[in-house]
Amino acid sequence: MLKNYLKIAWRNLRKHKLYSAINIVGLSVGVACSLMIALYVLHEMSYDNFHKNADNIYRLNRDIKVGENYYHFAISPAPVASFLKEEIPEVTKAVRLRTVGSFLVKRPEMSQSFKETKLICADSGFFDLFSFQLLKGNPSQQLKEPNTIVLSQKMADKYFLDENPLNKSLVLDGDETYKITGVFENMPENSHIKYDFLISMSSIPDQASNSSWTSNNFFTYYELRDDANLQNVIDKINQKSDAELAIILNTMMNGKTLEEFKAEGGTMDFFMQPLKDVYLQSDFTFDIGTMGNQNYVILFGLIAVFIIILASINFMNLSTARSANRGKEVGVRKVLGSYRSNLVGQFLTESMLLSVFSFAVGLFLVVLLLPYFNDLTDKHLVLPLSSPAFIVTMLLSSLMVGVLAGLYPSFYLSAFNPIETLKGRLSTGSGNSTIRSGLVVFQFFISILLIIGTVAIYKQLQFIQNRNIGFEKDQVILLNDPYMLGDKTAAFKEEVKKLPNVVSASYSGFIPVSGYNRSDNTYWPVGQEASDNNLVGIQMWRVDPDYVSTMGMKITEGRDFNKEIASDSSGVILNERAFEMFGFKKGENNAIQTNAFDQSNNLIEGQFEQHKVLGVVEDFNFESMKENIGPLALFMGRSTSSLVIKLQSDEIASTLANIEAKWNEFDASLPFSYTFLDEEFANMYKAELKLAQVFTIFAGLAIFIGCLGLFALASFMAEQRAKEIGIRKVLGASVNGIVLLLSKQFSRLVILAFLMAVPLAWWGISKWLEGYNYKINIGWELFAIAGISAFLIAWLTVAYHSIKAAISNPVDSLKNE
Repeated sequence: MLKNYLKIAWRNLRKHKLYSAINIVGLSVGVACSLMIALYVLHEMSYDNFHKNADNIYRLNRDIKVGENYYHFAISPAPVASFLKEEIPEVTKAVRLRTVGSFLVKRPEMSQSFKETKLICADSGFFDLFSFQLLKGNPSQQLKEPNTIVLSQKMADKYFLDENPLNKSLVLDGDETYKITGVFENMPENSHIKYDFLISMSSIPDQASNSSWTSNNFFTYYELRDDANLQNVIDKINQKSDAELAIILNTMMNGKTLEEFKAEGGTMDFFMQPLKDVYLQSDFTFDIGTMGNQNYVILFGLIAVFIIILASINFMNLSTARSANRGKEVGVRKVLGSYRSNLVGQFLTESMLLSVFSFAVGLFLVVLLLPYFNDLTDKHLVLPLSSPAFIVTMLLSSLMVGVLAGLYPSFYLSAFNPIETLKGRLSTGSGNSTIRSGLVVFQFFISILLIIGTVAIYKQLQFIQNRNIGFEKDQVILLNDPYMLGDKTAAFKEEVKKLPNVVSASYSGFIPVSGYNRSDNTYWPVGQEASDNNLVGIQMWRVDPDYVSTMGMKITEGRDFNKEIASDSSGVILNERAFEMFGFKKGENNAIQTNAFDQSNNLIEGQFEQHKVLGVVEDFNFESMKENIGPLALFMGRSTSSLVIKLQSDEIASTLANIEAKWNEFDASLPFSYTFLDEEFANMYKAELKLAQVFTIFAGLAIFIGCLGLFALASFMAEQRAKEIGIRKVLGASVNGIVLLLSKQFSRLVILAFLMAVPLAWWGISKWLEGYNYKINIGWELFAIAGISAFLIAWLTVAYHSIKAAISNPVDSLKNE
């Protein structure tokens, strides 16, 4: 029986080549899209699952609120880790990590250095807490001694080729020598910690031994016993934090008590985050690496589900639409003794055969397209074709889709009355199925949602790129690592400024895009006692006197730094936000102060650092536009990790060549490395740009799948109404009238889908834009674009068959009557 089912199914697929092709293309494209998205979603959800005790590992984070200042930190103070290990029995292990930026790295005998960016300091016990595999070296001895370093396999191959790197040395930034004590396997892609160099924390004793509980610089990870009570652990940490905070408040705020601080809304509370949640559920001011977004994962998962549903809907629509054509077949089979179960089995076999073949084509498409998808998403996804579990899953999925997509058409077709079908009485009603119309509405409902989402994402990205951000990002070069020139940095800057097409140059590692130096402290106006009402947590940037002019920033009050005035070295320029938060008034002699610290970052009681306000700079975005512009202060100081160079022409290549030549004159052994400020700015929104690209592609494919079904339905409708069209033409109907007649049914369905999609789309876009403090307004034109686009897509899809039917000779359709 099964053999007979398969044979008849194959004959039917071959007989109706166009509709079989439409079904196969639609379903295979749907399978390919859904499978690639599924690989992406599963990869995103797999982050940090490989650690052997991942369920018991947590990261310690902190929320700080003082007055109007609020900080959401993934970092914590230096002494917390030792407190966890020594004072809380439930904690079995604790490790601190601290990012250290980039270094120029070389072997002692090498003259050429290489710029490396993936370096981090770590406590001993790193390989005990985390399941990163150590390939060479003793795990228990790693990162214990100062000036020791552990390399990834990739870096070991880069610097030592086939040599054994153990006990050999690397030189960082030309003067710091580190002994190599181990080599670890390259960190997996699905790890939120991805570094190539681990430096012993004891190599920076002035930072690692910091005893302050208010200085937040370290990422702290710890492991708990299986029976640990999470609330008890965090309560113990916060009790210790409160005790330390009480001492600080008494010193800084003239005897203020902890109870008074909390009653006024202040807080410095810790909270724990499960290791498995770090990658997808982190939205902190500063983090250890690039994180994912759980909302995007959910969104892509929904798109995958929608696409496979759209492809299945196409099959159902085409099968029910072909009911009239197969009605006589059903009638003949029933007259000859076929049971309904036999007919259901036949139609389900056709459906499953089509589904299995489509899945096979879909897998082939994934093999072809996965490299391009990886480039688009910056992933290294792999299709597990060698896995028996994967093959079985795909086979079962194809059969399930075939059954689900063919179930309704099978029971619908097998229920036909043989007498009615043999008389041909089903043909007139086949084009008016309520269920089929509902499925078309659902297809365009999804398509319109995707169109609106795509337009909204691109409009927001365009808004970000074109908004006045308060500084000039175009034709600005960021030259890396000029500090390596030592005492020749000043001379190099002056030589660069003399080059053709160079407008100005300025030294600073503090650049108004994410990923560059950041430092903050708490200040209050001179002449006032520190209190919740006047404390301002402020970004403090060290810049040279040319910084404001080179970055194209605008002084709105007072003046810029002047290197000829000695007292400017202790002056400060505030941004408008900081000036406002301090409560200053224009035209007055304003000054700010903070507590003085010794070299161990301990408060020097009764001593303060004071800074006269020289000017006010117009607010500029120095972080992503997901954040509000915060208070910021510019101080004159030495910060030579970057040289900002402003150009005046489009002759970028020749100017870069001149700068490189000048660099080589000063030290040819150092790598010449640079980036463009506008590119760095765009990188802050790289995730959104990737989202827009992926969203657009899959939205387009979903619409394509929907159009395939609509194209086939239009063909069947024109076929079923051929006699009606012939009669209308004989009675004088025009071509335009007939085209409008055939198109208006689909037009009504598109309008209904649009009305249903608009409220949900508005809600979804509003929720997404909540992540931005600077965002577009959701105007009517956004929905108009989507509605018109969907309407045009529907009309263009059915136009061919409508026009073809309208211009056909009525004799051909009426000659048998």
